[in-house]
Amino acid sequence: MKKDIFNSQIANMRNYIMFEIKARQIELTQMLKEKNRSPIALSMGAPIDMVPDFVVKKVNEYLKEPSLHTYSTPKGEVKFLNAVQYYMKKRFNVELDPKNEIFSLIGSKEGLSNLIRALVNPKYEEKEKDIILTPTPGYASYIQMIKIAQGKAFGVKLAKENNFMPNLYDTLDEIKKEGLNPDNIKALIINYPNNPLGCNCSLDYLSHCVEFCKNQGIVLISDNAYCELYYDESYKPHSIFEIEGAKDCAVEMYSFSKSYAMTGWRLGFACGNSEIITMLSRMKSTVDTGIFKVLQYAGADLLESEEGQKYIDEQNIKFKNKIQKFVDGLKSLGYNIEMPKCAFYLWLEIPKRYDNCEDFARDMLEKSGIVIVPGTAFDTIHKEAKRYCRLSVVASDEDLKEVIERMRADGFYWE
Repeated sequence: MKKDIFNSQIANMRNYIMFEIKARQIELTQMLKEKNRSPIALSMGAPIDMVPDFVVKKVNEYLKEPSLHTYSTPKGEVKFLNAVQYYMKKRFNVELDPKNEIFSLIGSKEGLSNLIRALVNPKYEEKEKDIILTPTPGYASYIQMIKIAQGKAFGVKLAKENNFMPNLYDTLDEIKKEGLNPDNIKALIINYPNNPLGCNCSLDYLSHCVEFCKNQGIVLISDNAYCELYYDESYKPHSIFEIEGAKDCAVEMYSFSKSYAMTGWRLGFACGNSEIITMLSRMKSTVDTGIFKVLQYAGADLLESEEGQKYIDEQNIKFKNKIQKFVDGLKSLGYNIEMPKCAFYLWLEIPKRYDNCEDFARDMLEKSGIVIVPGTAFDTIHKEAKRYCRLSVVASDEDLKEVIERMRADGFYWE
């Protein structure tokens, strides 16, 4: 084949960090088993509990309907779109038009990627590239998605000193100081509840985000994948559309993966500004023909059901108890860690004797079979990230107890 035949962004890109970690885990599994340290995965954010029995029964019913085995459309089935309208009204008191303001997604990750491609005009000079503002630390795929689109990711720093709610005009000043053109900013991505930090934000801060994006004439992308995972009513997550005027500039992404443990189903939706939804529609019409109708119908019933809400409530109680026990275990080893407000992640500061998070994560895997993610996977910009690792607290109670016992036995204390 010709030299440089592939897209340079793809050719020079690493595989998704979670898959790299999984491959290394598989490679070491036999060795770890031989020393009684079979891998325990705290890496990928994938709940291990069974999906709601209600939705399984619905799938079995709908599988018998011949009409549901034909092509759907990228936009989604009317039944699914109407169920999303119902859910958004019930959960957030937000009014949406299913014809123009709701769109089905093959999981929110796919939707984010395609929307970014619809926004960015490919440019090759670094200082001329279209800019997407991304939370830092943030979901590892944001930056890769932007690179594939030939855009530039610019980090909006989330830190304790700004209560994880940074002033966006400070970020604008940073862009100017780096000699970049603010006119090249296309969008701001926000992610509350946040992966990997487990933090949330206030309605006032969402209002700040809307005001900033409207002033700058840019798109606001709210990645709300963890909105149903919270452990205190006072931190119950919001929708961006609870803010007046948000529909002028915003789109919000949702996923069934975390709320209902339906990671393999690849089911989600986008909602919001009709012009943004139209652009997403044009992008997706060239790359997919929609979600299996059976999944849409079953998912629609789940959104509208009492069983679906009961499942979420029960899962949150389970996660709260599970995470609190694990946090207590880490504290007994000397770690300074608190219960997250939302989601199921812990942003764990590594022991002082380690220079960086990669070494700590490698030792945890190779010595103890504990699979975690180095903080630099979520933040390649700021030095603080190298002092942290992300732990996804989705394993069984027994496995989490075993993690603490292994850390204790293998010397993984804070000091």
